[in-house]
Amino acid sequence: MSDLSNLRRIRQDLHRYPELSGHEHETADWVRRLLEPLNPDAIVSGVGGAGLLAVFNGRQTGPTTLIRCELDALPITETGERRYRSTREGCAHACGHDGHMTIVIGVAEILQAQRPHTGRVILLFQPAEEDGHGARRVFNDDAFAPFKPDYAFALHNVPGLPLGEVFTRPGPFNCASRGLIIRLTGKTSHAAHPEDGVSPAPALAQLMAALPGLPATFDATVWVTLVHARMGEKAFGTAPGEAVLMATLRSETNEAMTALSDKACALAREAADNAGLAVAFEWEDDFLASVNSESGFEAVANACREIGLPCHRMPDAFRWSEDFGVFTLHAEGAMLGLGAGNIHPQLHNPDYDFPDELIPAGREIFVTIIRQINGLPLAN
Repeated sequence: MSDLSNLRRIRQDLHRYPELSGHEHETADWVRRLLEPLNPDAIVSGVGGAGLLAVFNGRQTGPTTLIRCELDALPITETGERRYRSTREGCAHACGHDGHMTIVIGVAEILQAQRPHTGRVILLFQPAEEDGHGARRVFNDDAFAPFKPDYAFALHNVPGLPLGEVFTRPGPFNCASRGLIIRLTGKTSHAAHPEDGVSPAPALAQLMAALPGLPATFDATVWVTLVHARMGEKAFGTAPGEAVLMATLRSETNEAMTALSDKACALAREAADNAGLAVAFEWEDDFLASVNSESGFEAVANACREIGLPCHRMPDAFRWSEDFGVFTLHAEGAMLGLGAGNIHPQLHNPDYDFPDELIPAGREIFVTIIRQINGLPLAN
């Protein structure tokens, strides 16, 4: 079993060489080289892209427990002078996925010596979490089909919360979100004769005012955030015929997201029809809500109780999104937040760095959950 100093070295090595969503092949190869000496019963590569599974079988039949971490980094230029800062300009582990991977590698080290009594444990190093594609691609990959879990757990570090304390809840843990792109198409004309064209300006202005007001029409908790608008180019002789509006839709539940998406598109169709425009929709960064089952929540709470970590039952879900909800849609389980410190750079900030002090706490939470579900022999 690695001591903390070795796991810290692994984490900092991973930090130096980040890769963006969909391009994590070097990271996956590196993780594979770390896992091979730990003798899992199987290592499956190329799942859902660069995804990697490490399988540890028990001696008897029983449930499959999945522990998931993420491979990808962000398109952010890191600041600061730490000796292990990113070597790749414009790419950094500014969300802590290097730390999450290290925690799960630490779990693999324990499973090397303490195989589960029953069932099996699947350690998933998942690609493309940041863009919302990874979990779906993994889950729908034929290579993953034999390993679909009965239980699934993951964690995320959370700056602004007390270091090493756990925050979770049954029900929605973090929000569904979708990036909506609305394209309005009319007819371009000479700026001297705008009446000869069909301008998207009235519809664009109407939607910019109306979309942020949609949450007031819901009983459920939802948000609409305008993130981009563009009409035409810098050409004073042209009355533009096209416009684009982008918004992030967010909700605590998947059901509310469906209703919010439908209402947003209906508003856009109505505005376009009234102005004589064509309208088209595109969706990006599509995340389901991560919803914790009651038994998953209890497993986390019981693990924290056993190892003496404070575990707080959150009154509300986190507003940020995570694609782990794909797994808890089909399995019992939970996601938990692990406090990264009250005073710590926020996620996606250029000066963010994962606190290495969280590695043993995260590892012990996962190992204790595995012991609850699959059984593990006591360490020598």
